[in-house]
Amino acid sequence: MKRFLFLYLFLVIASLAFSQNNGSLNVNQDTRIATLIQKQRQIHALDSTFSGYRIHIFMEIGNEALAHAEKVKKQFEEAFPDIPIYLSYSEPYFRLRAGDFRNRVEAEKCLHRIKPQFREAFVTADMVFEPKIVAGNGKSN
Repeated sequence: MKRFLFLYLFLVIASLAFSQNNGSLNVNQDTRIATLIQKQRQIHALDSTFSGYRIHIFMEIGNEALAHAEKVKKQFEEAFPDIPIYLSYSEPYFRLRAGDFRNRVEAEKCLHRIKPQFREAFVTADMVFEPKIVAGNGKSN
């Protein structure tokens, strides 16, 4: 009986010793921190891109590169009107990249559709826009 009483008393004291008190935390921060956080939110609201994948279709340098890029872009848009394509210039190259894919698997699946007409196409990491969600019936929302 003494052992049971001693064990019970020990457990009660131990639980009281390790219990946490409800307290409060007071944070004092510089007002400039709130301003910086607000500016960061505004920047992210304006930039709607995130890391994803695109299919690299074309890259060329030279005097006729832009005209050739526009021609290839038009061919792509006629062949694949459901896939967005983007023309960009990063000195000294004009580039065409297609699609807005969240992961590489989606991009590879689309690449199989494109590859017969654009043999040199390949998947590459890029900053992409939010892809359109396709419903079960195959139409974009």
